[in-house]
Amino acid sequence: MKSFKRSFKNRAELCVLVDGYFKYIEGEYRIENKPAKKDGEQPTTQKITIREAEPATIASLVFHLGFNSREEFDAMEKKGLYAAILKRARLRVEAAYEKRLLQPSPSGAMFALKNMGWSEKADAEKTTPNIATSLTIKLVETGQTPVSNERDVILD
Repeated sequence: MKSFKRSFKNRAELCVLVDGYFKYIEGEYRIENKPAKKDGEQPTTQKITIREAEPATIASLVFHLGFNSREEFDAMEKKGLYAAILKRARLRVEAAYEKRLLQPSPSGAMFALKNMGWSEKADAEKTTPNIATSLTIKLVETGQTPVSNERDVILD
């Protein structure tokens, strides 16, 4: 028995909720047409904000989907029936943080991405998994003895 009451019963409902979350955080506004103030001027339009846009976060996604904790979300994401949908939703949040890296002060986005598994350095194990870590040198006699310095070389 699940310890949380989720807001969805099947994959389709979960997809609708995930899309609804990302639509909700875009905020709400309406466009108002303003008549021209003077003769010969063009009418203008004005964007009126009803609800401000919000940043995408894992916690708000988890809450929106009806989970009681991130642990419940993580457990279902790892091996639940809806794992693929939840992984894709997490990736959408991660993509939003990645876009913030291009803004003037990306330190908060960097912190969040590090907590999502990103790192600043390329991991040598991940980038070069097939490189030998030791080198063996074998000396083979060729018949001629190497000289120790150039004075021992005889030129004919």
